[in-house]
Amino acid sequence: MGQRNVLARWGLAGGINPHPYIPGRRQERAVIKGSPYPGFGFCVWDRALFEGKKESSRHTTTMSAFVGKYAEELIQTAKYIATPGKGILAADESTGTIGKRLASINVENVESNRQALRELLFTAPDALQYLSGVILFEETLYQKTADGTPFVDVLRAANVIPGIKVDKGTVDLAGTNAETTTQGFDSLGARCQQYYKAGARFAKWRAVLKIGPTEPSELAIQQNAQGLARYAIICQENGLVPIVEPEILTDGPHDIKKCAAITETVLAAVYKALNDHHVLLEGTLLKPNMVTPGSDSPKVGPEVIAEYTVTALRRTVPPAVPGIVFLSGGQSEEEATQNLNAMNKLEVLKPWTLSFSFGRALQASTIKKWQGKKENVAAAQEGFLARCKANSDATLGKYAGGSADGAASESLYVKGYTY
Repeated sequence: MGQRNVLARWGLAGGINPHPYIPGRRQERAVIKGSPYPGFGFCVWDRALFEGKKESSRHTTTMSAFVGKYAEELIQTAKYIATPGKGILAADESTGTIGKRLASINVENVESNRQALRELLFTAPDALQYLSGVILFEETLYQKTADGTPFVDVLRAANVIPGIKVDKGTVDLAGTNAETTTQGFDSLGARCQQYYKAGARFAKWRAVLKIGPTEPSELAIQQNAQGLARYAIICQENGLVPIVEPEILTDGPHDIKKCAAITETVLAAVYKALNDHHVLLEGTLLKPNMVTPGSDSPKVGPEVIAEYTVTALRRTVPPAVPGIVFLSGGQSEEEATQNLNAMNKLEVLKPWTLSFSFGRALQASTIKKWQGKKENVAAAQEGFLARCKANSDATLGKYAGGSADGAASESLYVKGYTY
């Protein structure tokens, strides 16, 4: 049903022409250059609507996607980030969240230590070849290495695109059972302009939903879907590729079938909202959860997770989207890699790149090796390189295992995890 609703919004269900010719009406096509879908890489701009002429009850013409001055750049950026063999490092933890990571190794949460950790990651020898993007926190976007080189320049020199977290966290959604919505719309457009000037070329906004006896509620689904869509179009108007992240938490006793059903429902709502807001899908990326059993349910193997996850995506995510970059959701580093590898080995049609946008699942064992000590930097960077290489292989379905030490196999799950 979700897929049918999305297709209906495009006018593709039942063989309907999505851009009908209306006799006697002047129409213009705004062509998206480089569209991989001949005949669908354009939207119809109806001059009658802009001249105030009365719309007939029989024919309606709507904008399928907003094609602004950044359209081609957005498409090329999203396509590059989705390059097979590459993925995203999520280094956008808030000051409070990174403080918890530092506290786990008895390191004080001050800017100099946060800068040192980020420099360790961004300058790890040979690691950045496996990354196409890095999501930064606002503080990090303007930080520099110890020798004075801006982090943005370090990433660009390695052909890694800088991105930026633009949401301001979640707040309770009134009228629900402790469900949430995401805040951060105040001056979002102006902030996006500043981030673009600073070198960012994509953004991330996280919506959070939970599975319970009556959750997620329809209100929570719609509010978060509309929020993601509004964020996405604001980003695109200001030159940033939006990563759309509707995370469904693993907390709870539900089985994998329920997670799959909820994931399909949420993604269908998200793409309906993106279409309603005229978001250019070719210039977006999706960052979903993997479909897994709840944290209080028995685990299943990577092949099962792969089948349920890819099926949910095939039913809901349009092929116009160039790439899907998974969050790790508290899985151990090794679990996240094995599950991604299994998805890419699955022999079914997958019209998008399946890759990673991992935070904890790329950093956890690295931070343990580092311990905040300069003499441990080289060893920590070697560990980071190993995780980047492992996940690069997984995006190609070629991960053979063997990169995991004890720390990489430890669960990273935290109930009700917040960034």
